[in-house]
Amino acid sequence: MEKKYIGTGRRKKSIAQVTLTPGKGKITVNGRDAKDFFPYATNIMDLKQPLVATKTEETFDVDATVSGGGFLGQAEAIRLGIARALIESDKANEGKEDSFRTILKRAGFVTRDPRAKERKKPGLKAARRAPQFSKR
Repeated sequence: MEKKYIGTGRRKKSIAQVTLTPGKGKITVNGRDAKDFFPYATNIMDLKQPLVATKTEETFDVDATVSGGGFLGQAEAIRLGIARALIESDKANEGKEDSFRTILKRAGFVTRDPRAKERKKPGLKAARRAPQFSKR
């Protein structure tokens, strides 16, 4: 049976379930090729960063299921999912200087970005935007 590594990533309103399988480096998002799914090349560059940092672009096939949010949030959620799956795939080298966890942690791909949209407050037009002041 083929070995699978699973990681979940979240960013803003996006949630990504990522599965890494040994392969040639094919990236699939919601059943479509990543180049067809994302409108900008920078989104694809963003989600590939953990693979590039660990030099595993041609080692794993990435299959991601993502929902919620926009393109940037989805790409960053997939990036976190890939990083977590890579750490799971490298459990044998845990704690060593050249382990995936050490490389990814140093690059900042293991930390979940907690920033999200602030809620709207009553009496305001948005979270902090007040109605225009009129003197008369």
